[in-house]
Amino acid sequence: MNLPRSSGILLHVTSLPGGRLGREARQFVDWLQAAGQTWWQVLPLGPPDPIGSPYMASSAFAAWPGLLAEPRAPVSPREVSAFREREAAWIGDWERFSGPGAVEDQLRFDREWRALRAYAAERGVRLIGDLPIYVAPGSADHLAHPELFQHGVVAGAPPDGLSAVGQLWGNPLYDWGALRADGYRWWIDRVRRTAALFDLSRVDHFRGFVSYWSVRSGRGTARSGRWRRGPGAELFRTIERALGPLPLIVEDLGTITPAVVALRDELGLPGMAVLQFALRGGRRNPHRLENHRRNLVVYTGTHDMPTAAGWWDSLTPRRRALAGLDPAEPHWSLIRRAQASPAAISIVPAQDVLGLDNAAQMNRPGTTDPRNWKWRLEPGQLTPGLAARLRDETRAARRTA
Repeated sequence: MNLPRSSGILLHVTSLPGGRLGREARQFVDWLQAAGQTWWQVLPLGPPDPIGSPYMASSAFAAWPGLLAEPRAPVSPREVSAFREREAAWIGDWERFSGPGAVEDQLRFDREWRALRAYAAERGVRLIGDLPIYVAPGSADHLAHPELFQHGVVAGAPPDGLSAVGQLWGNPLYDWGALRADGYRWWIDRVRRTAALFDLSRVDHFRGFVSYWSVRSGRGTARSGRWRRGPGAELFRTIERALGPLPLIVEDLGTITPAVVALRDELGLPGMAVLQFALRGGRRNPHRLENHRRNLVVYTGTHDMPTAAGWWDSLTPRRRALAGLDPAEPHWSLIRRAQASPAAISIVPAQDVLGLDNAAQMNRPGTTDPRNWKWRLEPGQLTPGLAARLRDETRAARRTA
């Protein structure tokens, strides 16, 4: 993938001051343009679960009506009919799951999102989405296509340094044999839908396509799970034959095996580096700046991590010395380092531009913290002065268009 040297900001739509599309979304695009940024990265747009997680959405295709700026905007029968025809692969499943008005809401979202994307494109700003590997249990997709999922097992992650008992996610696991027999049609439709909404998309938990952790249903932890083989390159090559070049970034964080690296590189897809991870391990740590390559997206941090300022506050004096950041403004020092990376794209969470502490962290994985998924910008918090400073840093790193 021939990505231009560029940079952008990670900010979910729900973190806009009003938490939805419309005027404030356009104002954020204006701020990105003023700041010399090329990309706006968001989290999944699907209807979130009761605690607000977009990674447990009730549909892998439908958008959340709660994002609408004009939820009562009129739609005509002709528009509804055309939308049904265009999105026939999934809209019927969603309508049966969600009930009356579901199609009209998706049409309204399609209208607002297309308008925002056109507005952004006119200002040189492109959109990056997020594609979770799994669907939520009991979601529209799970209920409509039970034949595509395994029974008696759920998804998780094995014990590691983060958890002695592993992570029990509970998502249904794909029956890759059934998907293969159907020509991976469901996945082709899903990537087609994602590509219609975004210029690029981050594929979450990429290593699960090589091998995934399978846990028997009803177990209290993920400790007793086992590795099972995923579809590998065949899935992506099939999608590529159907849709053309894949506009994807792969999330290759955590304990990554040589087979995962080999698949990523065989497909030619950019992976991720996170600068907060650069102090771990030895010289071969892929997150260290000297190990970055061009086909890469570098982040100061992600939505699941402390903010740059919060991360700095947690470091011991020795670790701070190893980090080599400016103690007066560690967040700007880390931003500057990301901008200097050889990576094609640099992405910075909005919280890091603002220098906010961990109270602004978007998600604290494995917790039920009531602050998860709730953080929002205050009106006017992203000032023209911050835009000017970020533009200067971006220009100095030769990342402006």
